[in-house]
Amino acid sequence: MKKCIVIGGGIIGLCTAYYLQKEGHQVIVIDQSNMDEGASYVNAGYISPSHIVPLSAPGVVKKGIQWMFDPASPFYVKPRLDNDFLRWAWAFNKSCTKEHVKRSIPVIRDIAVFSHELYEDIEKEAGMDFHFEKKGLLMLCKTQKMLEEEIKIAQLAREVDLQSQVLDKDELRVLEPAVSDDVIGATFYSCDSHTTPHEFMKQMKTHLLAKGVAIKSNEEVLDLEIKEGSITKIMTGQGSYMADEYILAAGSWTGLVAKKLGMRLLLQAGKGYRINVERETKITLPAILVEAKAAVTPMNGFTRFAGTMEINSINNEVNPVRVRAIAKAAHGYYQQVSITEDEMKNASSGLRPLSPDGLPYIGRTKKCSNLTIATGHAMMGWTMATGTGRLVSEIISNKKTSLDLYPFSPDRTF
Repeated sequence: MKKCIVIGGGIIGLCTAYYLQKEGHQVIVIDQSNMDEGASYVNAGYISPSHIVPLSAPGVVKKGIQWMFDPASPFYVKPRLDNDFLRWAWAFNKSCTKEHVKRSIPVIRDIAVFSHELYEDIEKEAGMDFHFEKKGLLMLCKTQKMLEEEIKIAQLAREVDLQSQVLDKDELRVLEPAVSDDVIGATFYSCDSHTTPHEFMKQMKTHLLAKGVAIKSNEEVLDLEIKEGSITKIMTGQGSYMADEYILAAGSWTGLVAKKLGMRLLLQAGKGYRINVERETKITLPAILVEAKAAVTPMNGFTRFAGTMEINSINNEVNPVRVRAIAKAAHGYYQQVSITEDEMKNASSGLRPLSPDGLPYIGRTKKCSNLTIATGHAMMGWTMATGTGRLVSEIISNKKTSLDLYPFSPDRTF
């Protein structure tokens, strides 16, 4: 048995703690927040093996430049003279190739499918009764151009054994009558599932506490002590902690903590927003509004509308222009849905950690012998969380990992 400290209490950190305690390790989770907000609570709740194309794909940079001057655009990058951002942007641009996408698709598929299976196992093994539905995911298209692009992605998905199909306008309305008349078709992935994030997070914390995991909220890691290539202790505002193994899973803040170790981990924060509608919307299936780059999820007791990717400095500010863009998209694809001013005022944001190549960082680093990193999942953190937690526990327990960790190496070069 090892004493383990997990820095970060989001979905990745909690799933890591879950699998570590199952292996018999003593676990402490430390998080700088109250652990009731952020990306793990405001995401779309998708467990999506269908999302096989990494964020760094051909054409993304060109679109980003075009959208840079539109405050309501679904993808926005704020240029700034910051060395960390410039290094990340250079690496991101280098990764936007067809060859990179081709290499990444099976890697993303494997960890997403692995995670999907583990979510089902957690519900059974832990006895937790969280919302989990396997109803699939629609990719709704208003234009023929976007539908053709989605059909190509659906074909790629089938080539890696993921269930997908193309729906014409009539077939779509049989499956989801709520969509507007100007939605011309869709692709549908029956392999996907969805959850209600805050329910899962609450039940996971309760389960971990019952199993003896210590959870320290509102404690920021201020410094780390290193001797002979190993972390010996960490210091927070409330005291110091010592362990055998340290897991850095602090989401968008991971890079800041890594700097204390002398590491230059390429990572940027990608802000997303969510609006909850606690009225009947008649929406029954999760969907991506393709042209608007927004997501819709019928959760337990409400419908969530989420979206945008805003790459900026780390902050929790809510931009009302971007929130309004999500509301406008919702009405555009579901004409019976009109999001109110009050609902928009109650919107929240969360920061997703972005690596330059669209693949997460999972594994040990040469910088410290007893440090494992788990971050950089971008929009796929919820999908990949259980798989990531399991892989980290296998690393710590010196077991053969369920997946090849080479593509996820925190020490990889770009």
